[in-house]
Amino acid sequence: MEELDGEPAVTVIPGVNSKKNQMCFDWGPGEMLVCETSFSKKEKSEMVPSCPFIYIIRKDVDVYSQILRKLFNESHGIFLGLQRIDEELTGKSRKSQLVRVSKNYRSVIRACMEEMHQVAIAAKDPASGRQFSSQVSILSAMELIWNLCEILFIEVAPAGHLLLHLLDWVRLHVCEVDSLSADVLGSENPSNHDSFWNLVTILVLQGRLDEARQMLSKEADASPASAGICRIMGDLMRTMPILSPGNTQTLTELELKWQHWHEECERYLQDSTFATNPHLESLLKIMLGDEAALLEQKELLSNWYHFLVTRLLYSNPIVKPIDLHYYAQSSLDLFLGGESSPEPLDNILLAAFEFDIHQVIKECSIALSNWWFVAHLTDLLDHCKLLQSHNLYFGSNMREFLLLEYASGLFAHPSLWQLGVDYFDYCPKLGRVSLELHMERIPLNTEQKALKVLRICEQRQMTEQVRSICKILAMKAVRNNRLGSALSWSIRAKDAAFATLVSDRFLRDYCERGCFSDLDLIDNLGPAMMLSDRLTFLGKYREFHRMYGEKRFADAASLLLSLMTSRIAPRSFWMTLLTDALPLLEQKQVIFSAEQTYELMRCLEDLTSRRPVRGESDIQQLQDEDIETTKVEMLRLALARNLARAIIREGSLEGS
Repeated sequence: MEELDGEPAVTVIPGVNSKKNQMCFDWGPGEMLVCETSFSKKEKSEMVPSCPFIYIIRKDVDVYSQILRKLFNESHGIFLGLQRIDEELTGKSRKSQLVRVSKNYRSVIRACMEEMHQVAIAAKDPASGRQFSSQVSILSAMELIWNLCEILFIEVAPAGHLLLHLLDWVRLHVCEVDSLSADVLGSENPSNHDSFWNLVTILVLQGRLDEARQMLSKEADASPASAGICRIMGDLMRTMPILSPGNTQTLTELELKWQHWHEECERYLQDSTFATNPHLESLLKIMLGDEAALLEQKELLSNWYHFLVTRLLYSNPIVKPIDLHYYAQSSLDLFLGGESSPEPLDNILLAAFEFDIHQVIKECSIALSNWWFVAHLTDLLDHCKLLQSHNLYFGSNMREFLLLEYASGLFAHPSLWQLGVDYFDYCPKLGRVSLELHMERIPLNTEQKALKVLRICEQRQMTEQVRSICKILAMKAVRNNRLGSALSWSIRAKDAAFATLVSDRFLRDYCERGCFSDLDLIDNLGPAMMLSDRLTFLGKYREFHRMYGEKRFADAASLLLSLMTSRIAPRSFWMTLLTDALPLLEQKQVIFSAEQTYELMRCLEDLTSRRPVRGESDIQQLQDEDIETTKVEMLRLALARNLARAIIREGSLEGS
């Protein structure tokens, strides 16, 4: 898309004086932080900020509206269904499915608009009421634009049928006539009601001629003097040729019939048949497509596109799509009359009538406050094969660019981010990279949310993000002293360094308390214990305790010795392992062989010979050293006794 034609709107931050002090800001994925600095633009000034606040500026505030959240949620399901439409479908079957999808989108917009309208009526605060009413107007404009795009770009209605669709479009969006009709018909004498002729005129302007005839019959009943001309006008309305949905007549036949009917109306005007009734004469001029007569009804038409459709109905009912832009531009100029400039909505509708899809999308992107509308409309038009040739200079196409922007806005919301994941999934070029960047920024406030994020990453084989999330959760668990959870997350992250750290914490806790926590986890480590040496040691050391508890002393002794001789056990834990060997050394039967005992003695001497020489120590350190010395002496004595018993036993076995 091209650059913006005008300057972007200025956002005023209350209390911040950007002319006096320098500002600093930081961009986020969906918002920006702004604050004043201590630096003044003038050299001589106090280094004190006048506004000591940090402001958060959000670009997509609509995601925080409760009602609009329903729009986002409902349209998400429609979007996913559209992506799954079989590409092999062609012709009418594919077109009918795309039209149905478009109508589903519009029904969601209308449902939100009606709910917003009810909230606006019930609002107690005038400011809130105005805000909700403004949202109703925006939603109404969105549905108006979408409906027109559906007619012109998706249904691609041909000449004749095109006008029928445009009439339905106007009737749907200019709906004041229904309340006016109820008001008039609800009175005792409808033909004497102040708004009677206004109602008849609006019905004629909207092409609702059957209803207009019924209203004229009430006038004929109430006023016998005008019954004859009312009957003539009713016959003209009844005989006006128009292409109905089930009609099989050709456009040429319709054009000939319409010319005859038009000439008949001209004769009645020239004969001054309705001169005695100005209201009926005005209706006749409207039905002749007289522009001056139509413009006299500006208040009843209310907008230029209503004027356009009425003008086409009574001057060129078989208008071709290619000629629409001429009638649209001239109707806009005639209706405004140079008194005012076109509004953004007018420019969007005009671009649609000119079949300039890219201009429609551009104007909507500028005028609307969020990316929902342009993202979904562009996606639908792309499925209609209408945007295939339009690629952007930075490597993506228009559809993907708008979907990326919309999904990024959803990620700014604490719960709607889950919808954004699916939108990224259907962006083939940049969706994966964008999703990875946004997933890393999601605040993991709860473990439930973290598991949800993790599941999404695992489903998409996002290995780095899975590791990152698991590390974060492992760190949180360690801070909360939940070692089992921390170990589980570090294993899931395949982070050997962190698994080593958590294993050390487990071993330290064991030394302090004399028992392990989270036994179920440690007992069922399985192949995961191979992640790091320390984790392997933790699993094997727990296995040693289990063997000892099951009185499998020989297996326990072999495992204990292998942990030390393989150097898999940390040196700081050797004394604990040797102390664990004491009960086995004191058993009645010889558990450790002479060779194994020599190995234990070597480990003990290796440990004691490398003990650092301490300087002056406090009382606690001296007591600890005394305990350590006592342990060493007890171990030496037990090892010596076991060695003697083992040599005698092995010698006697050899002799026998």
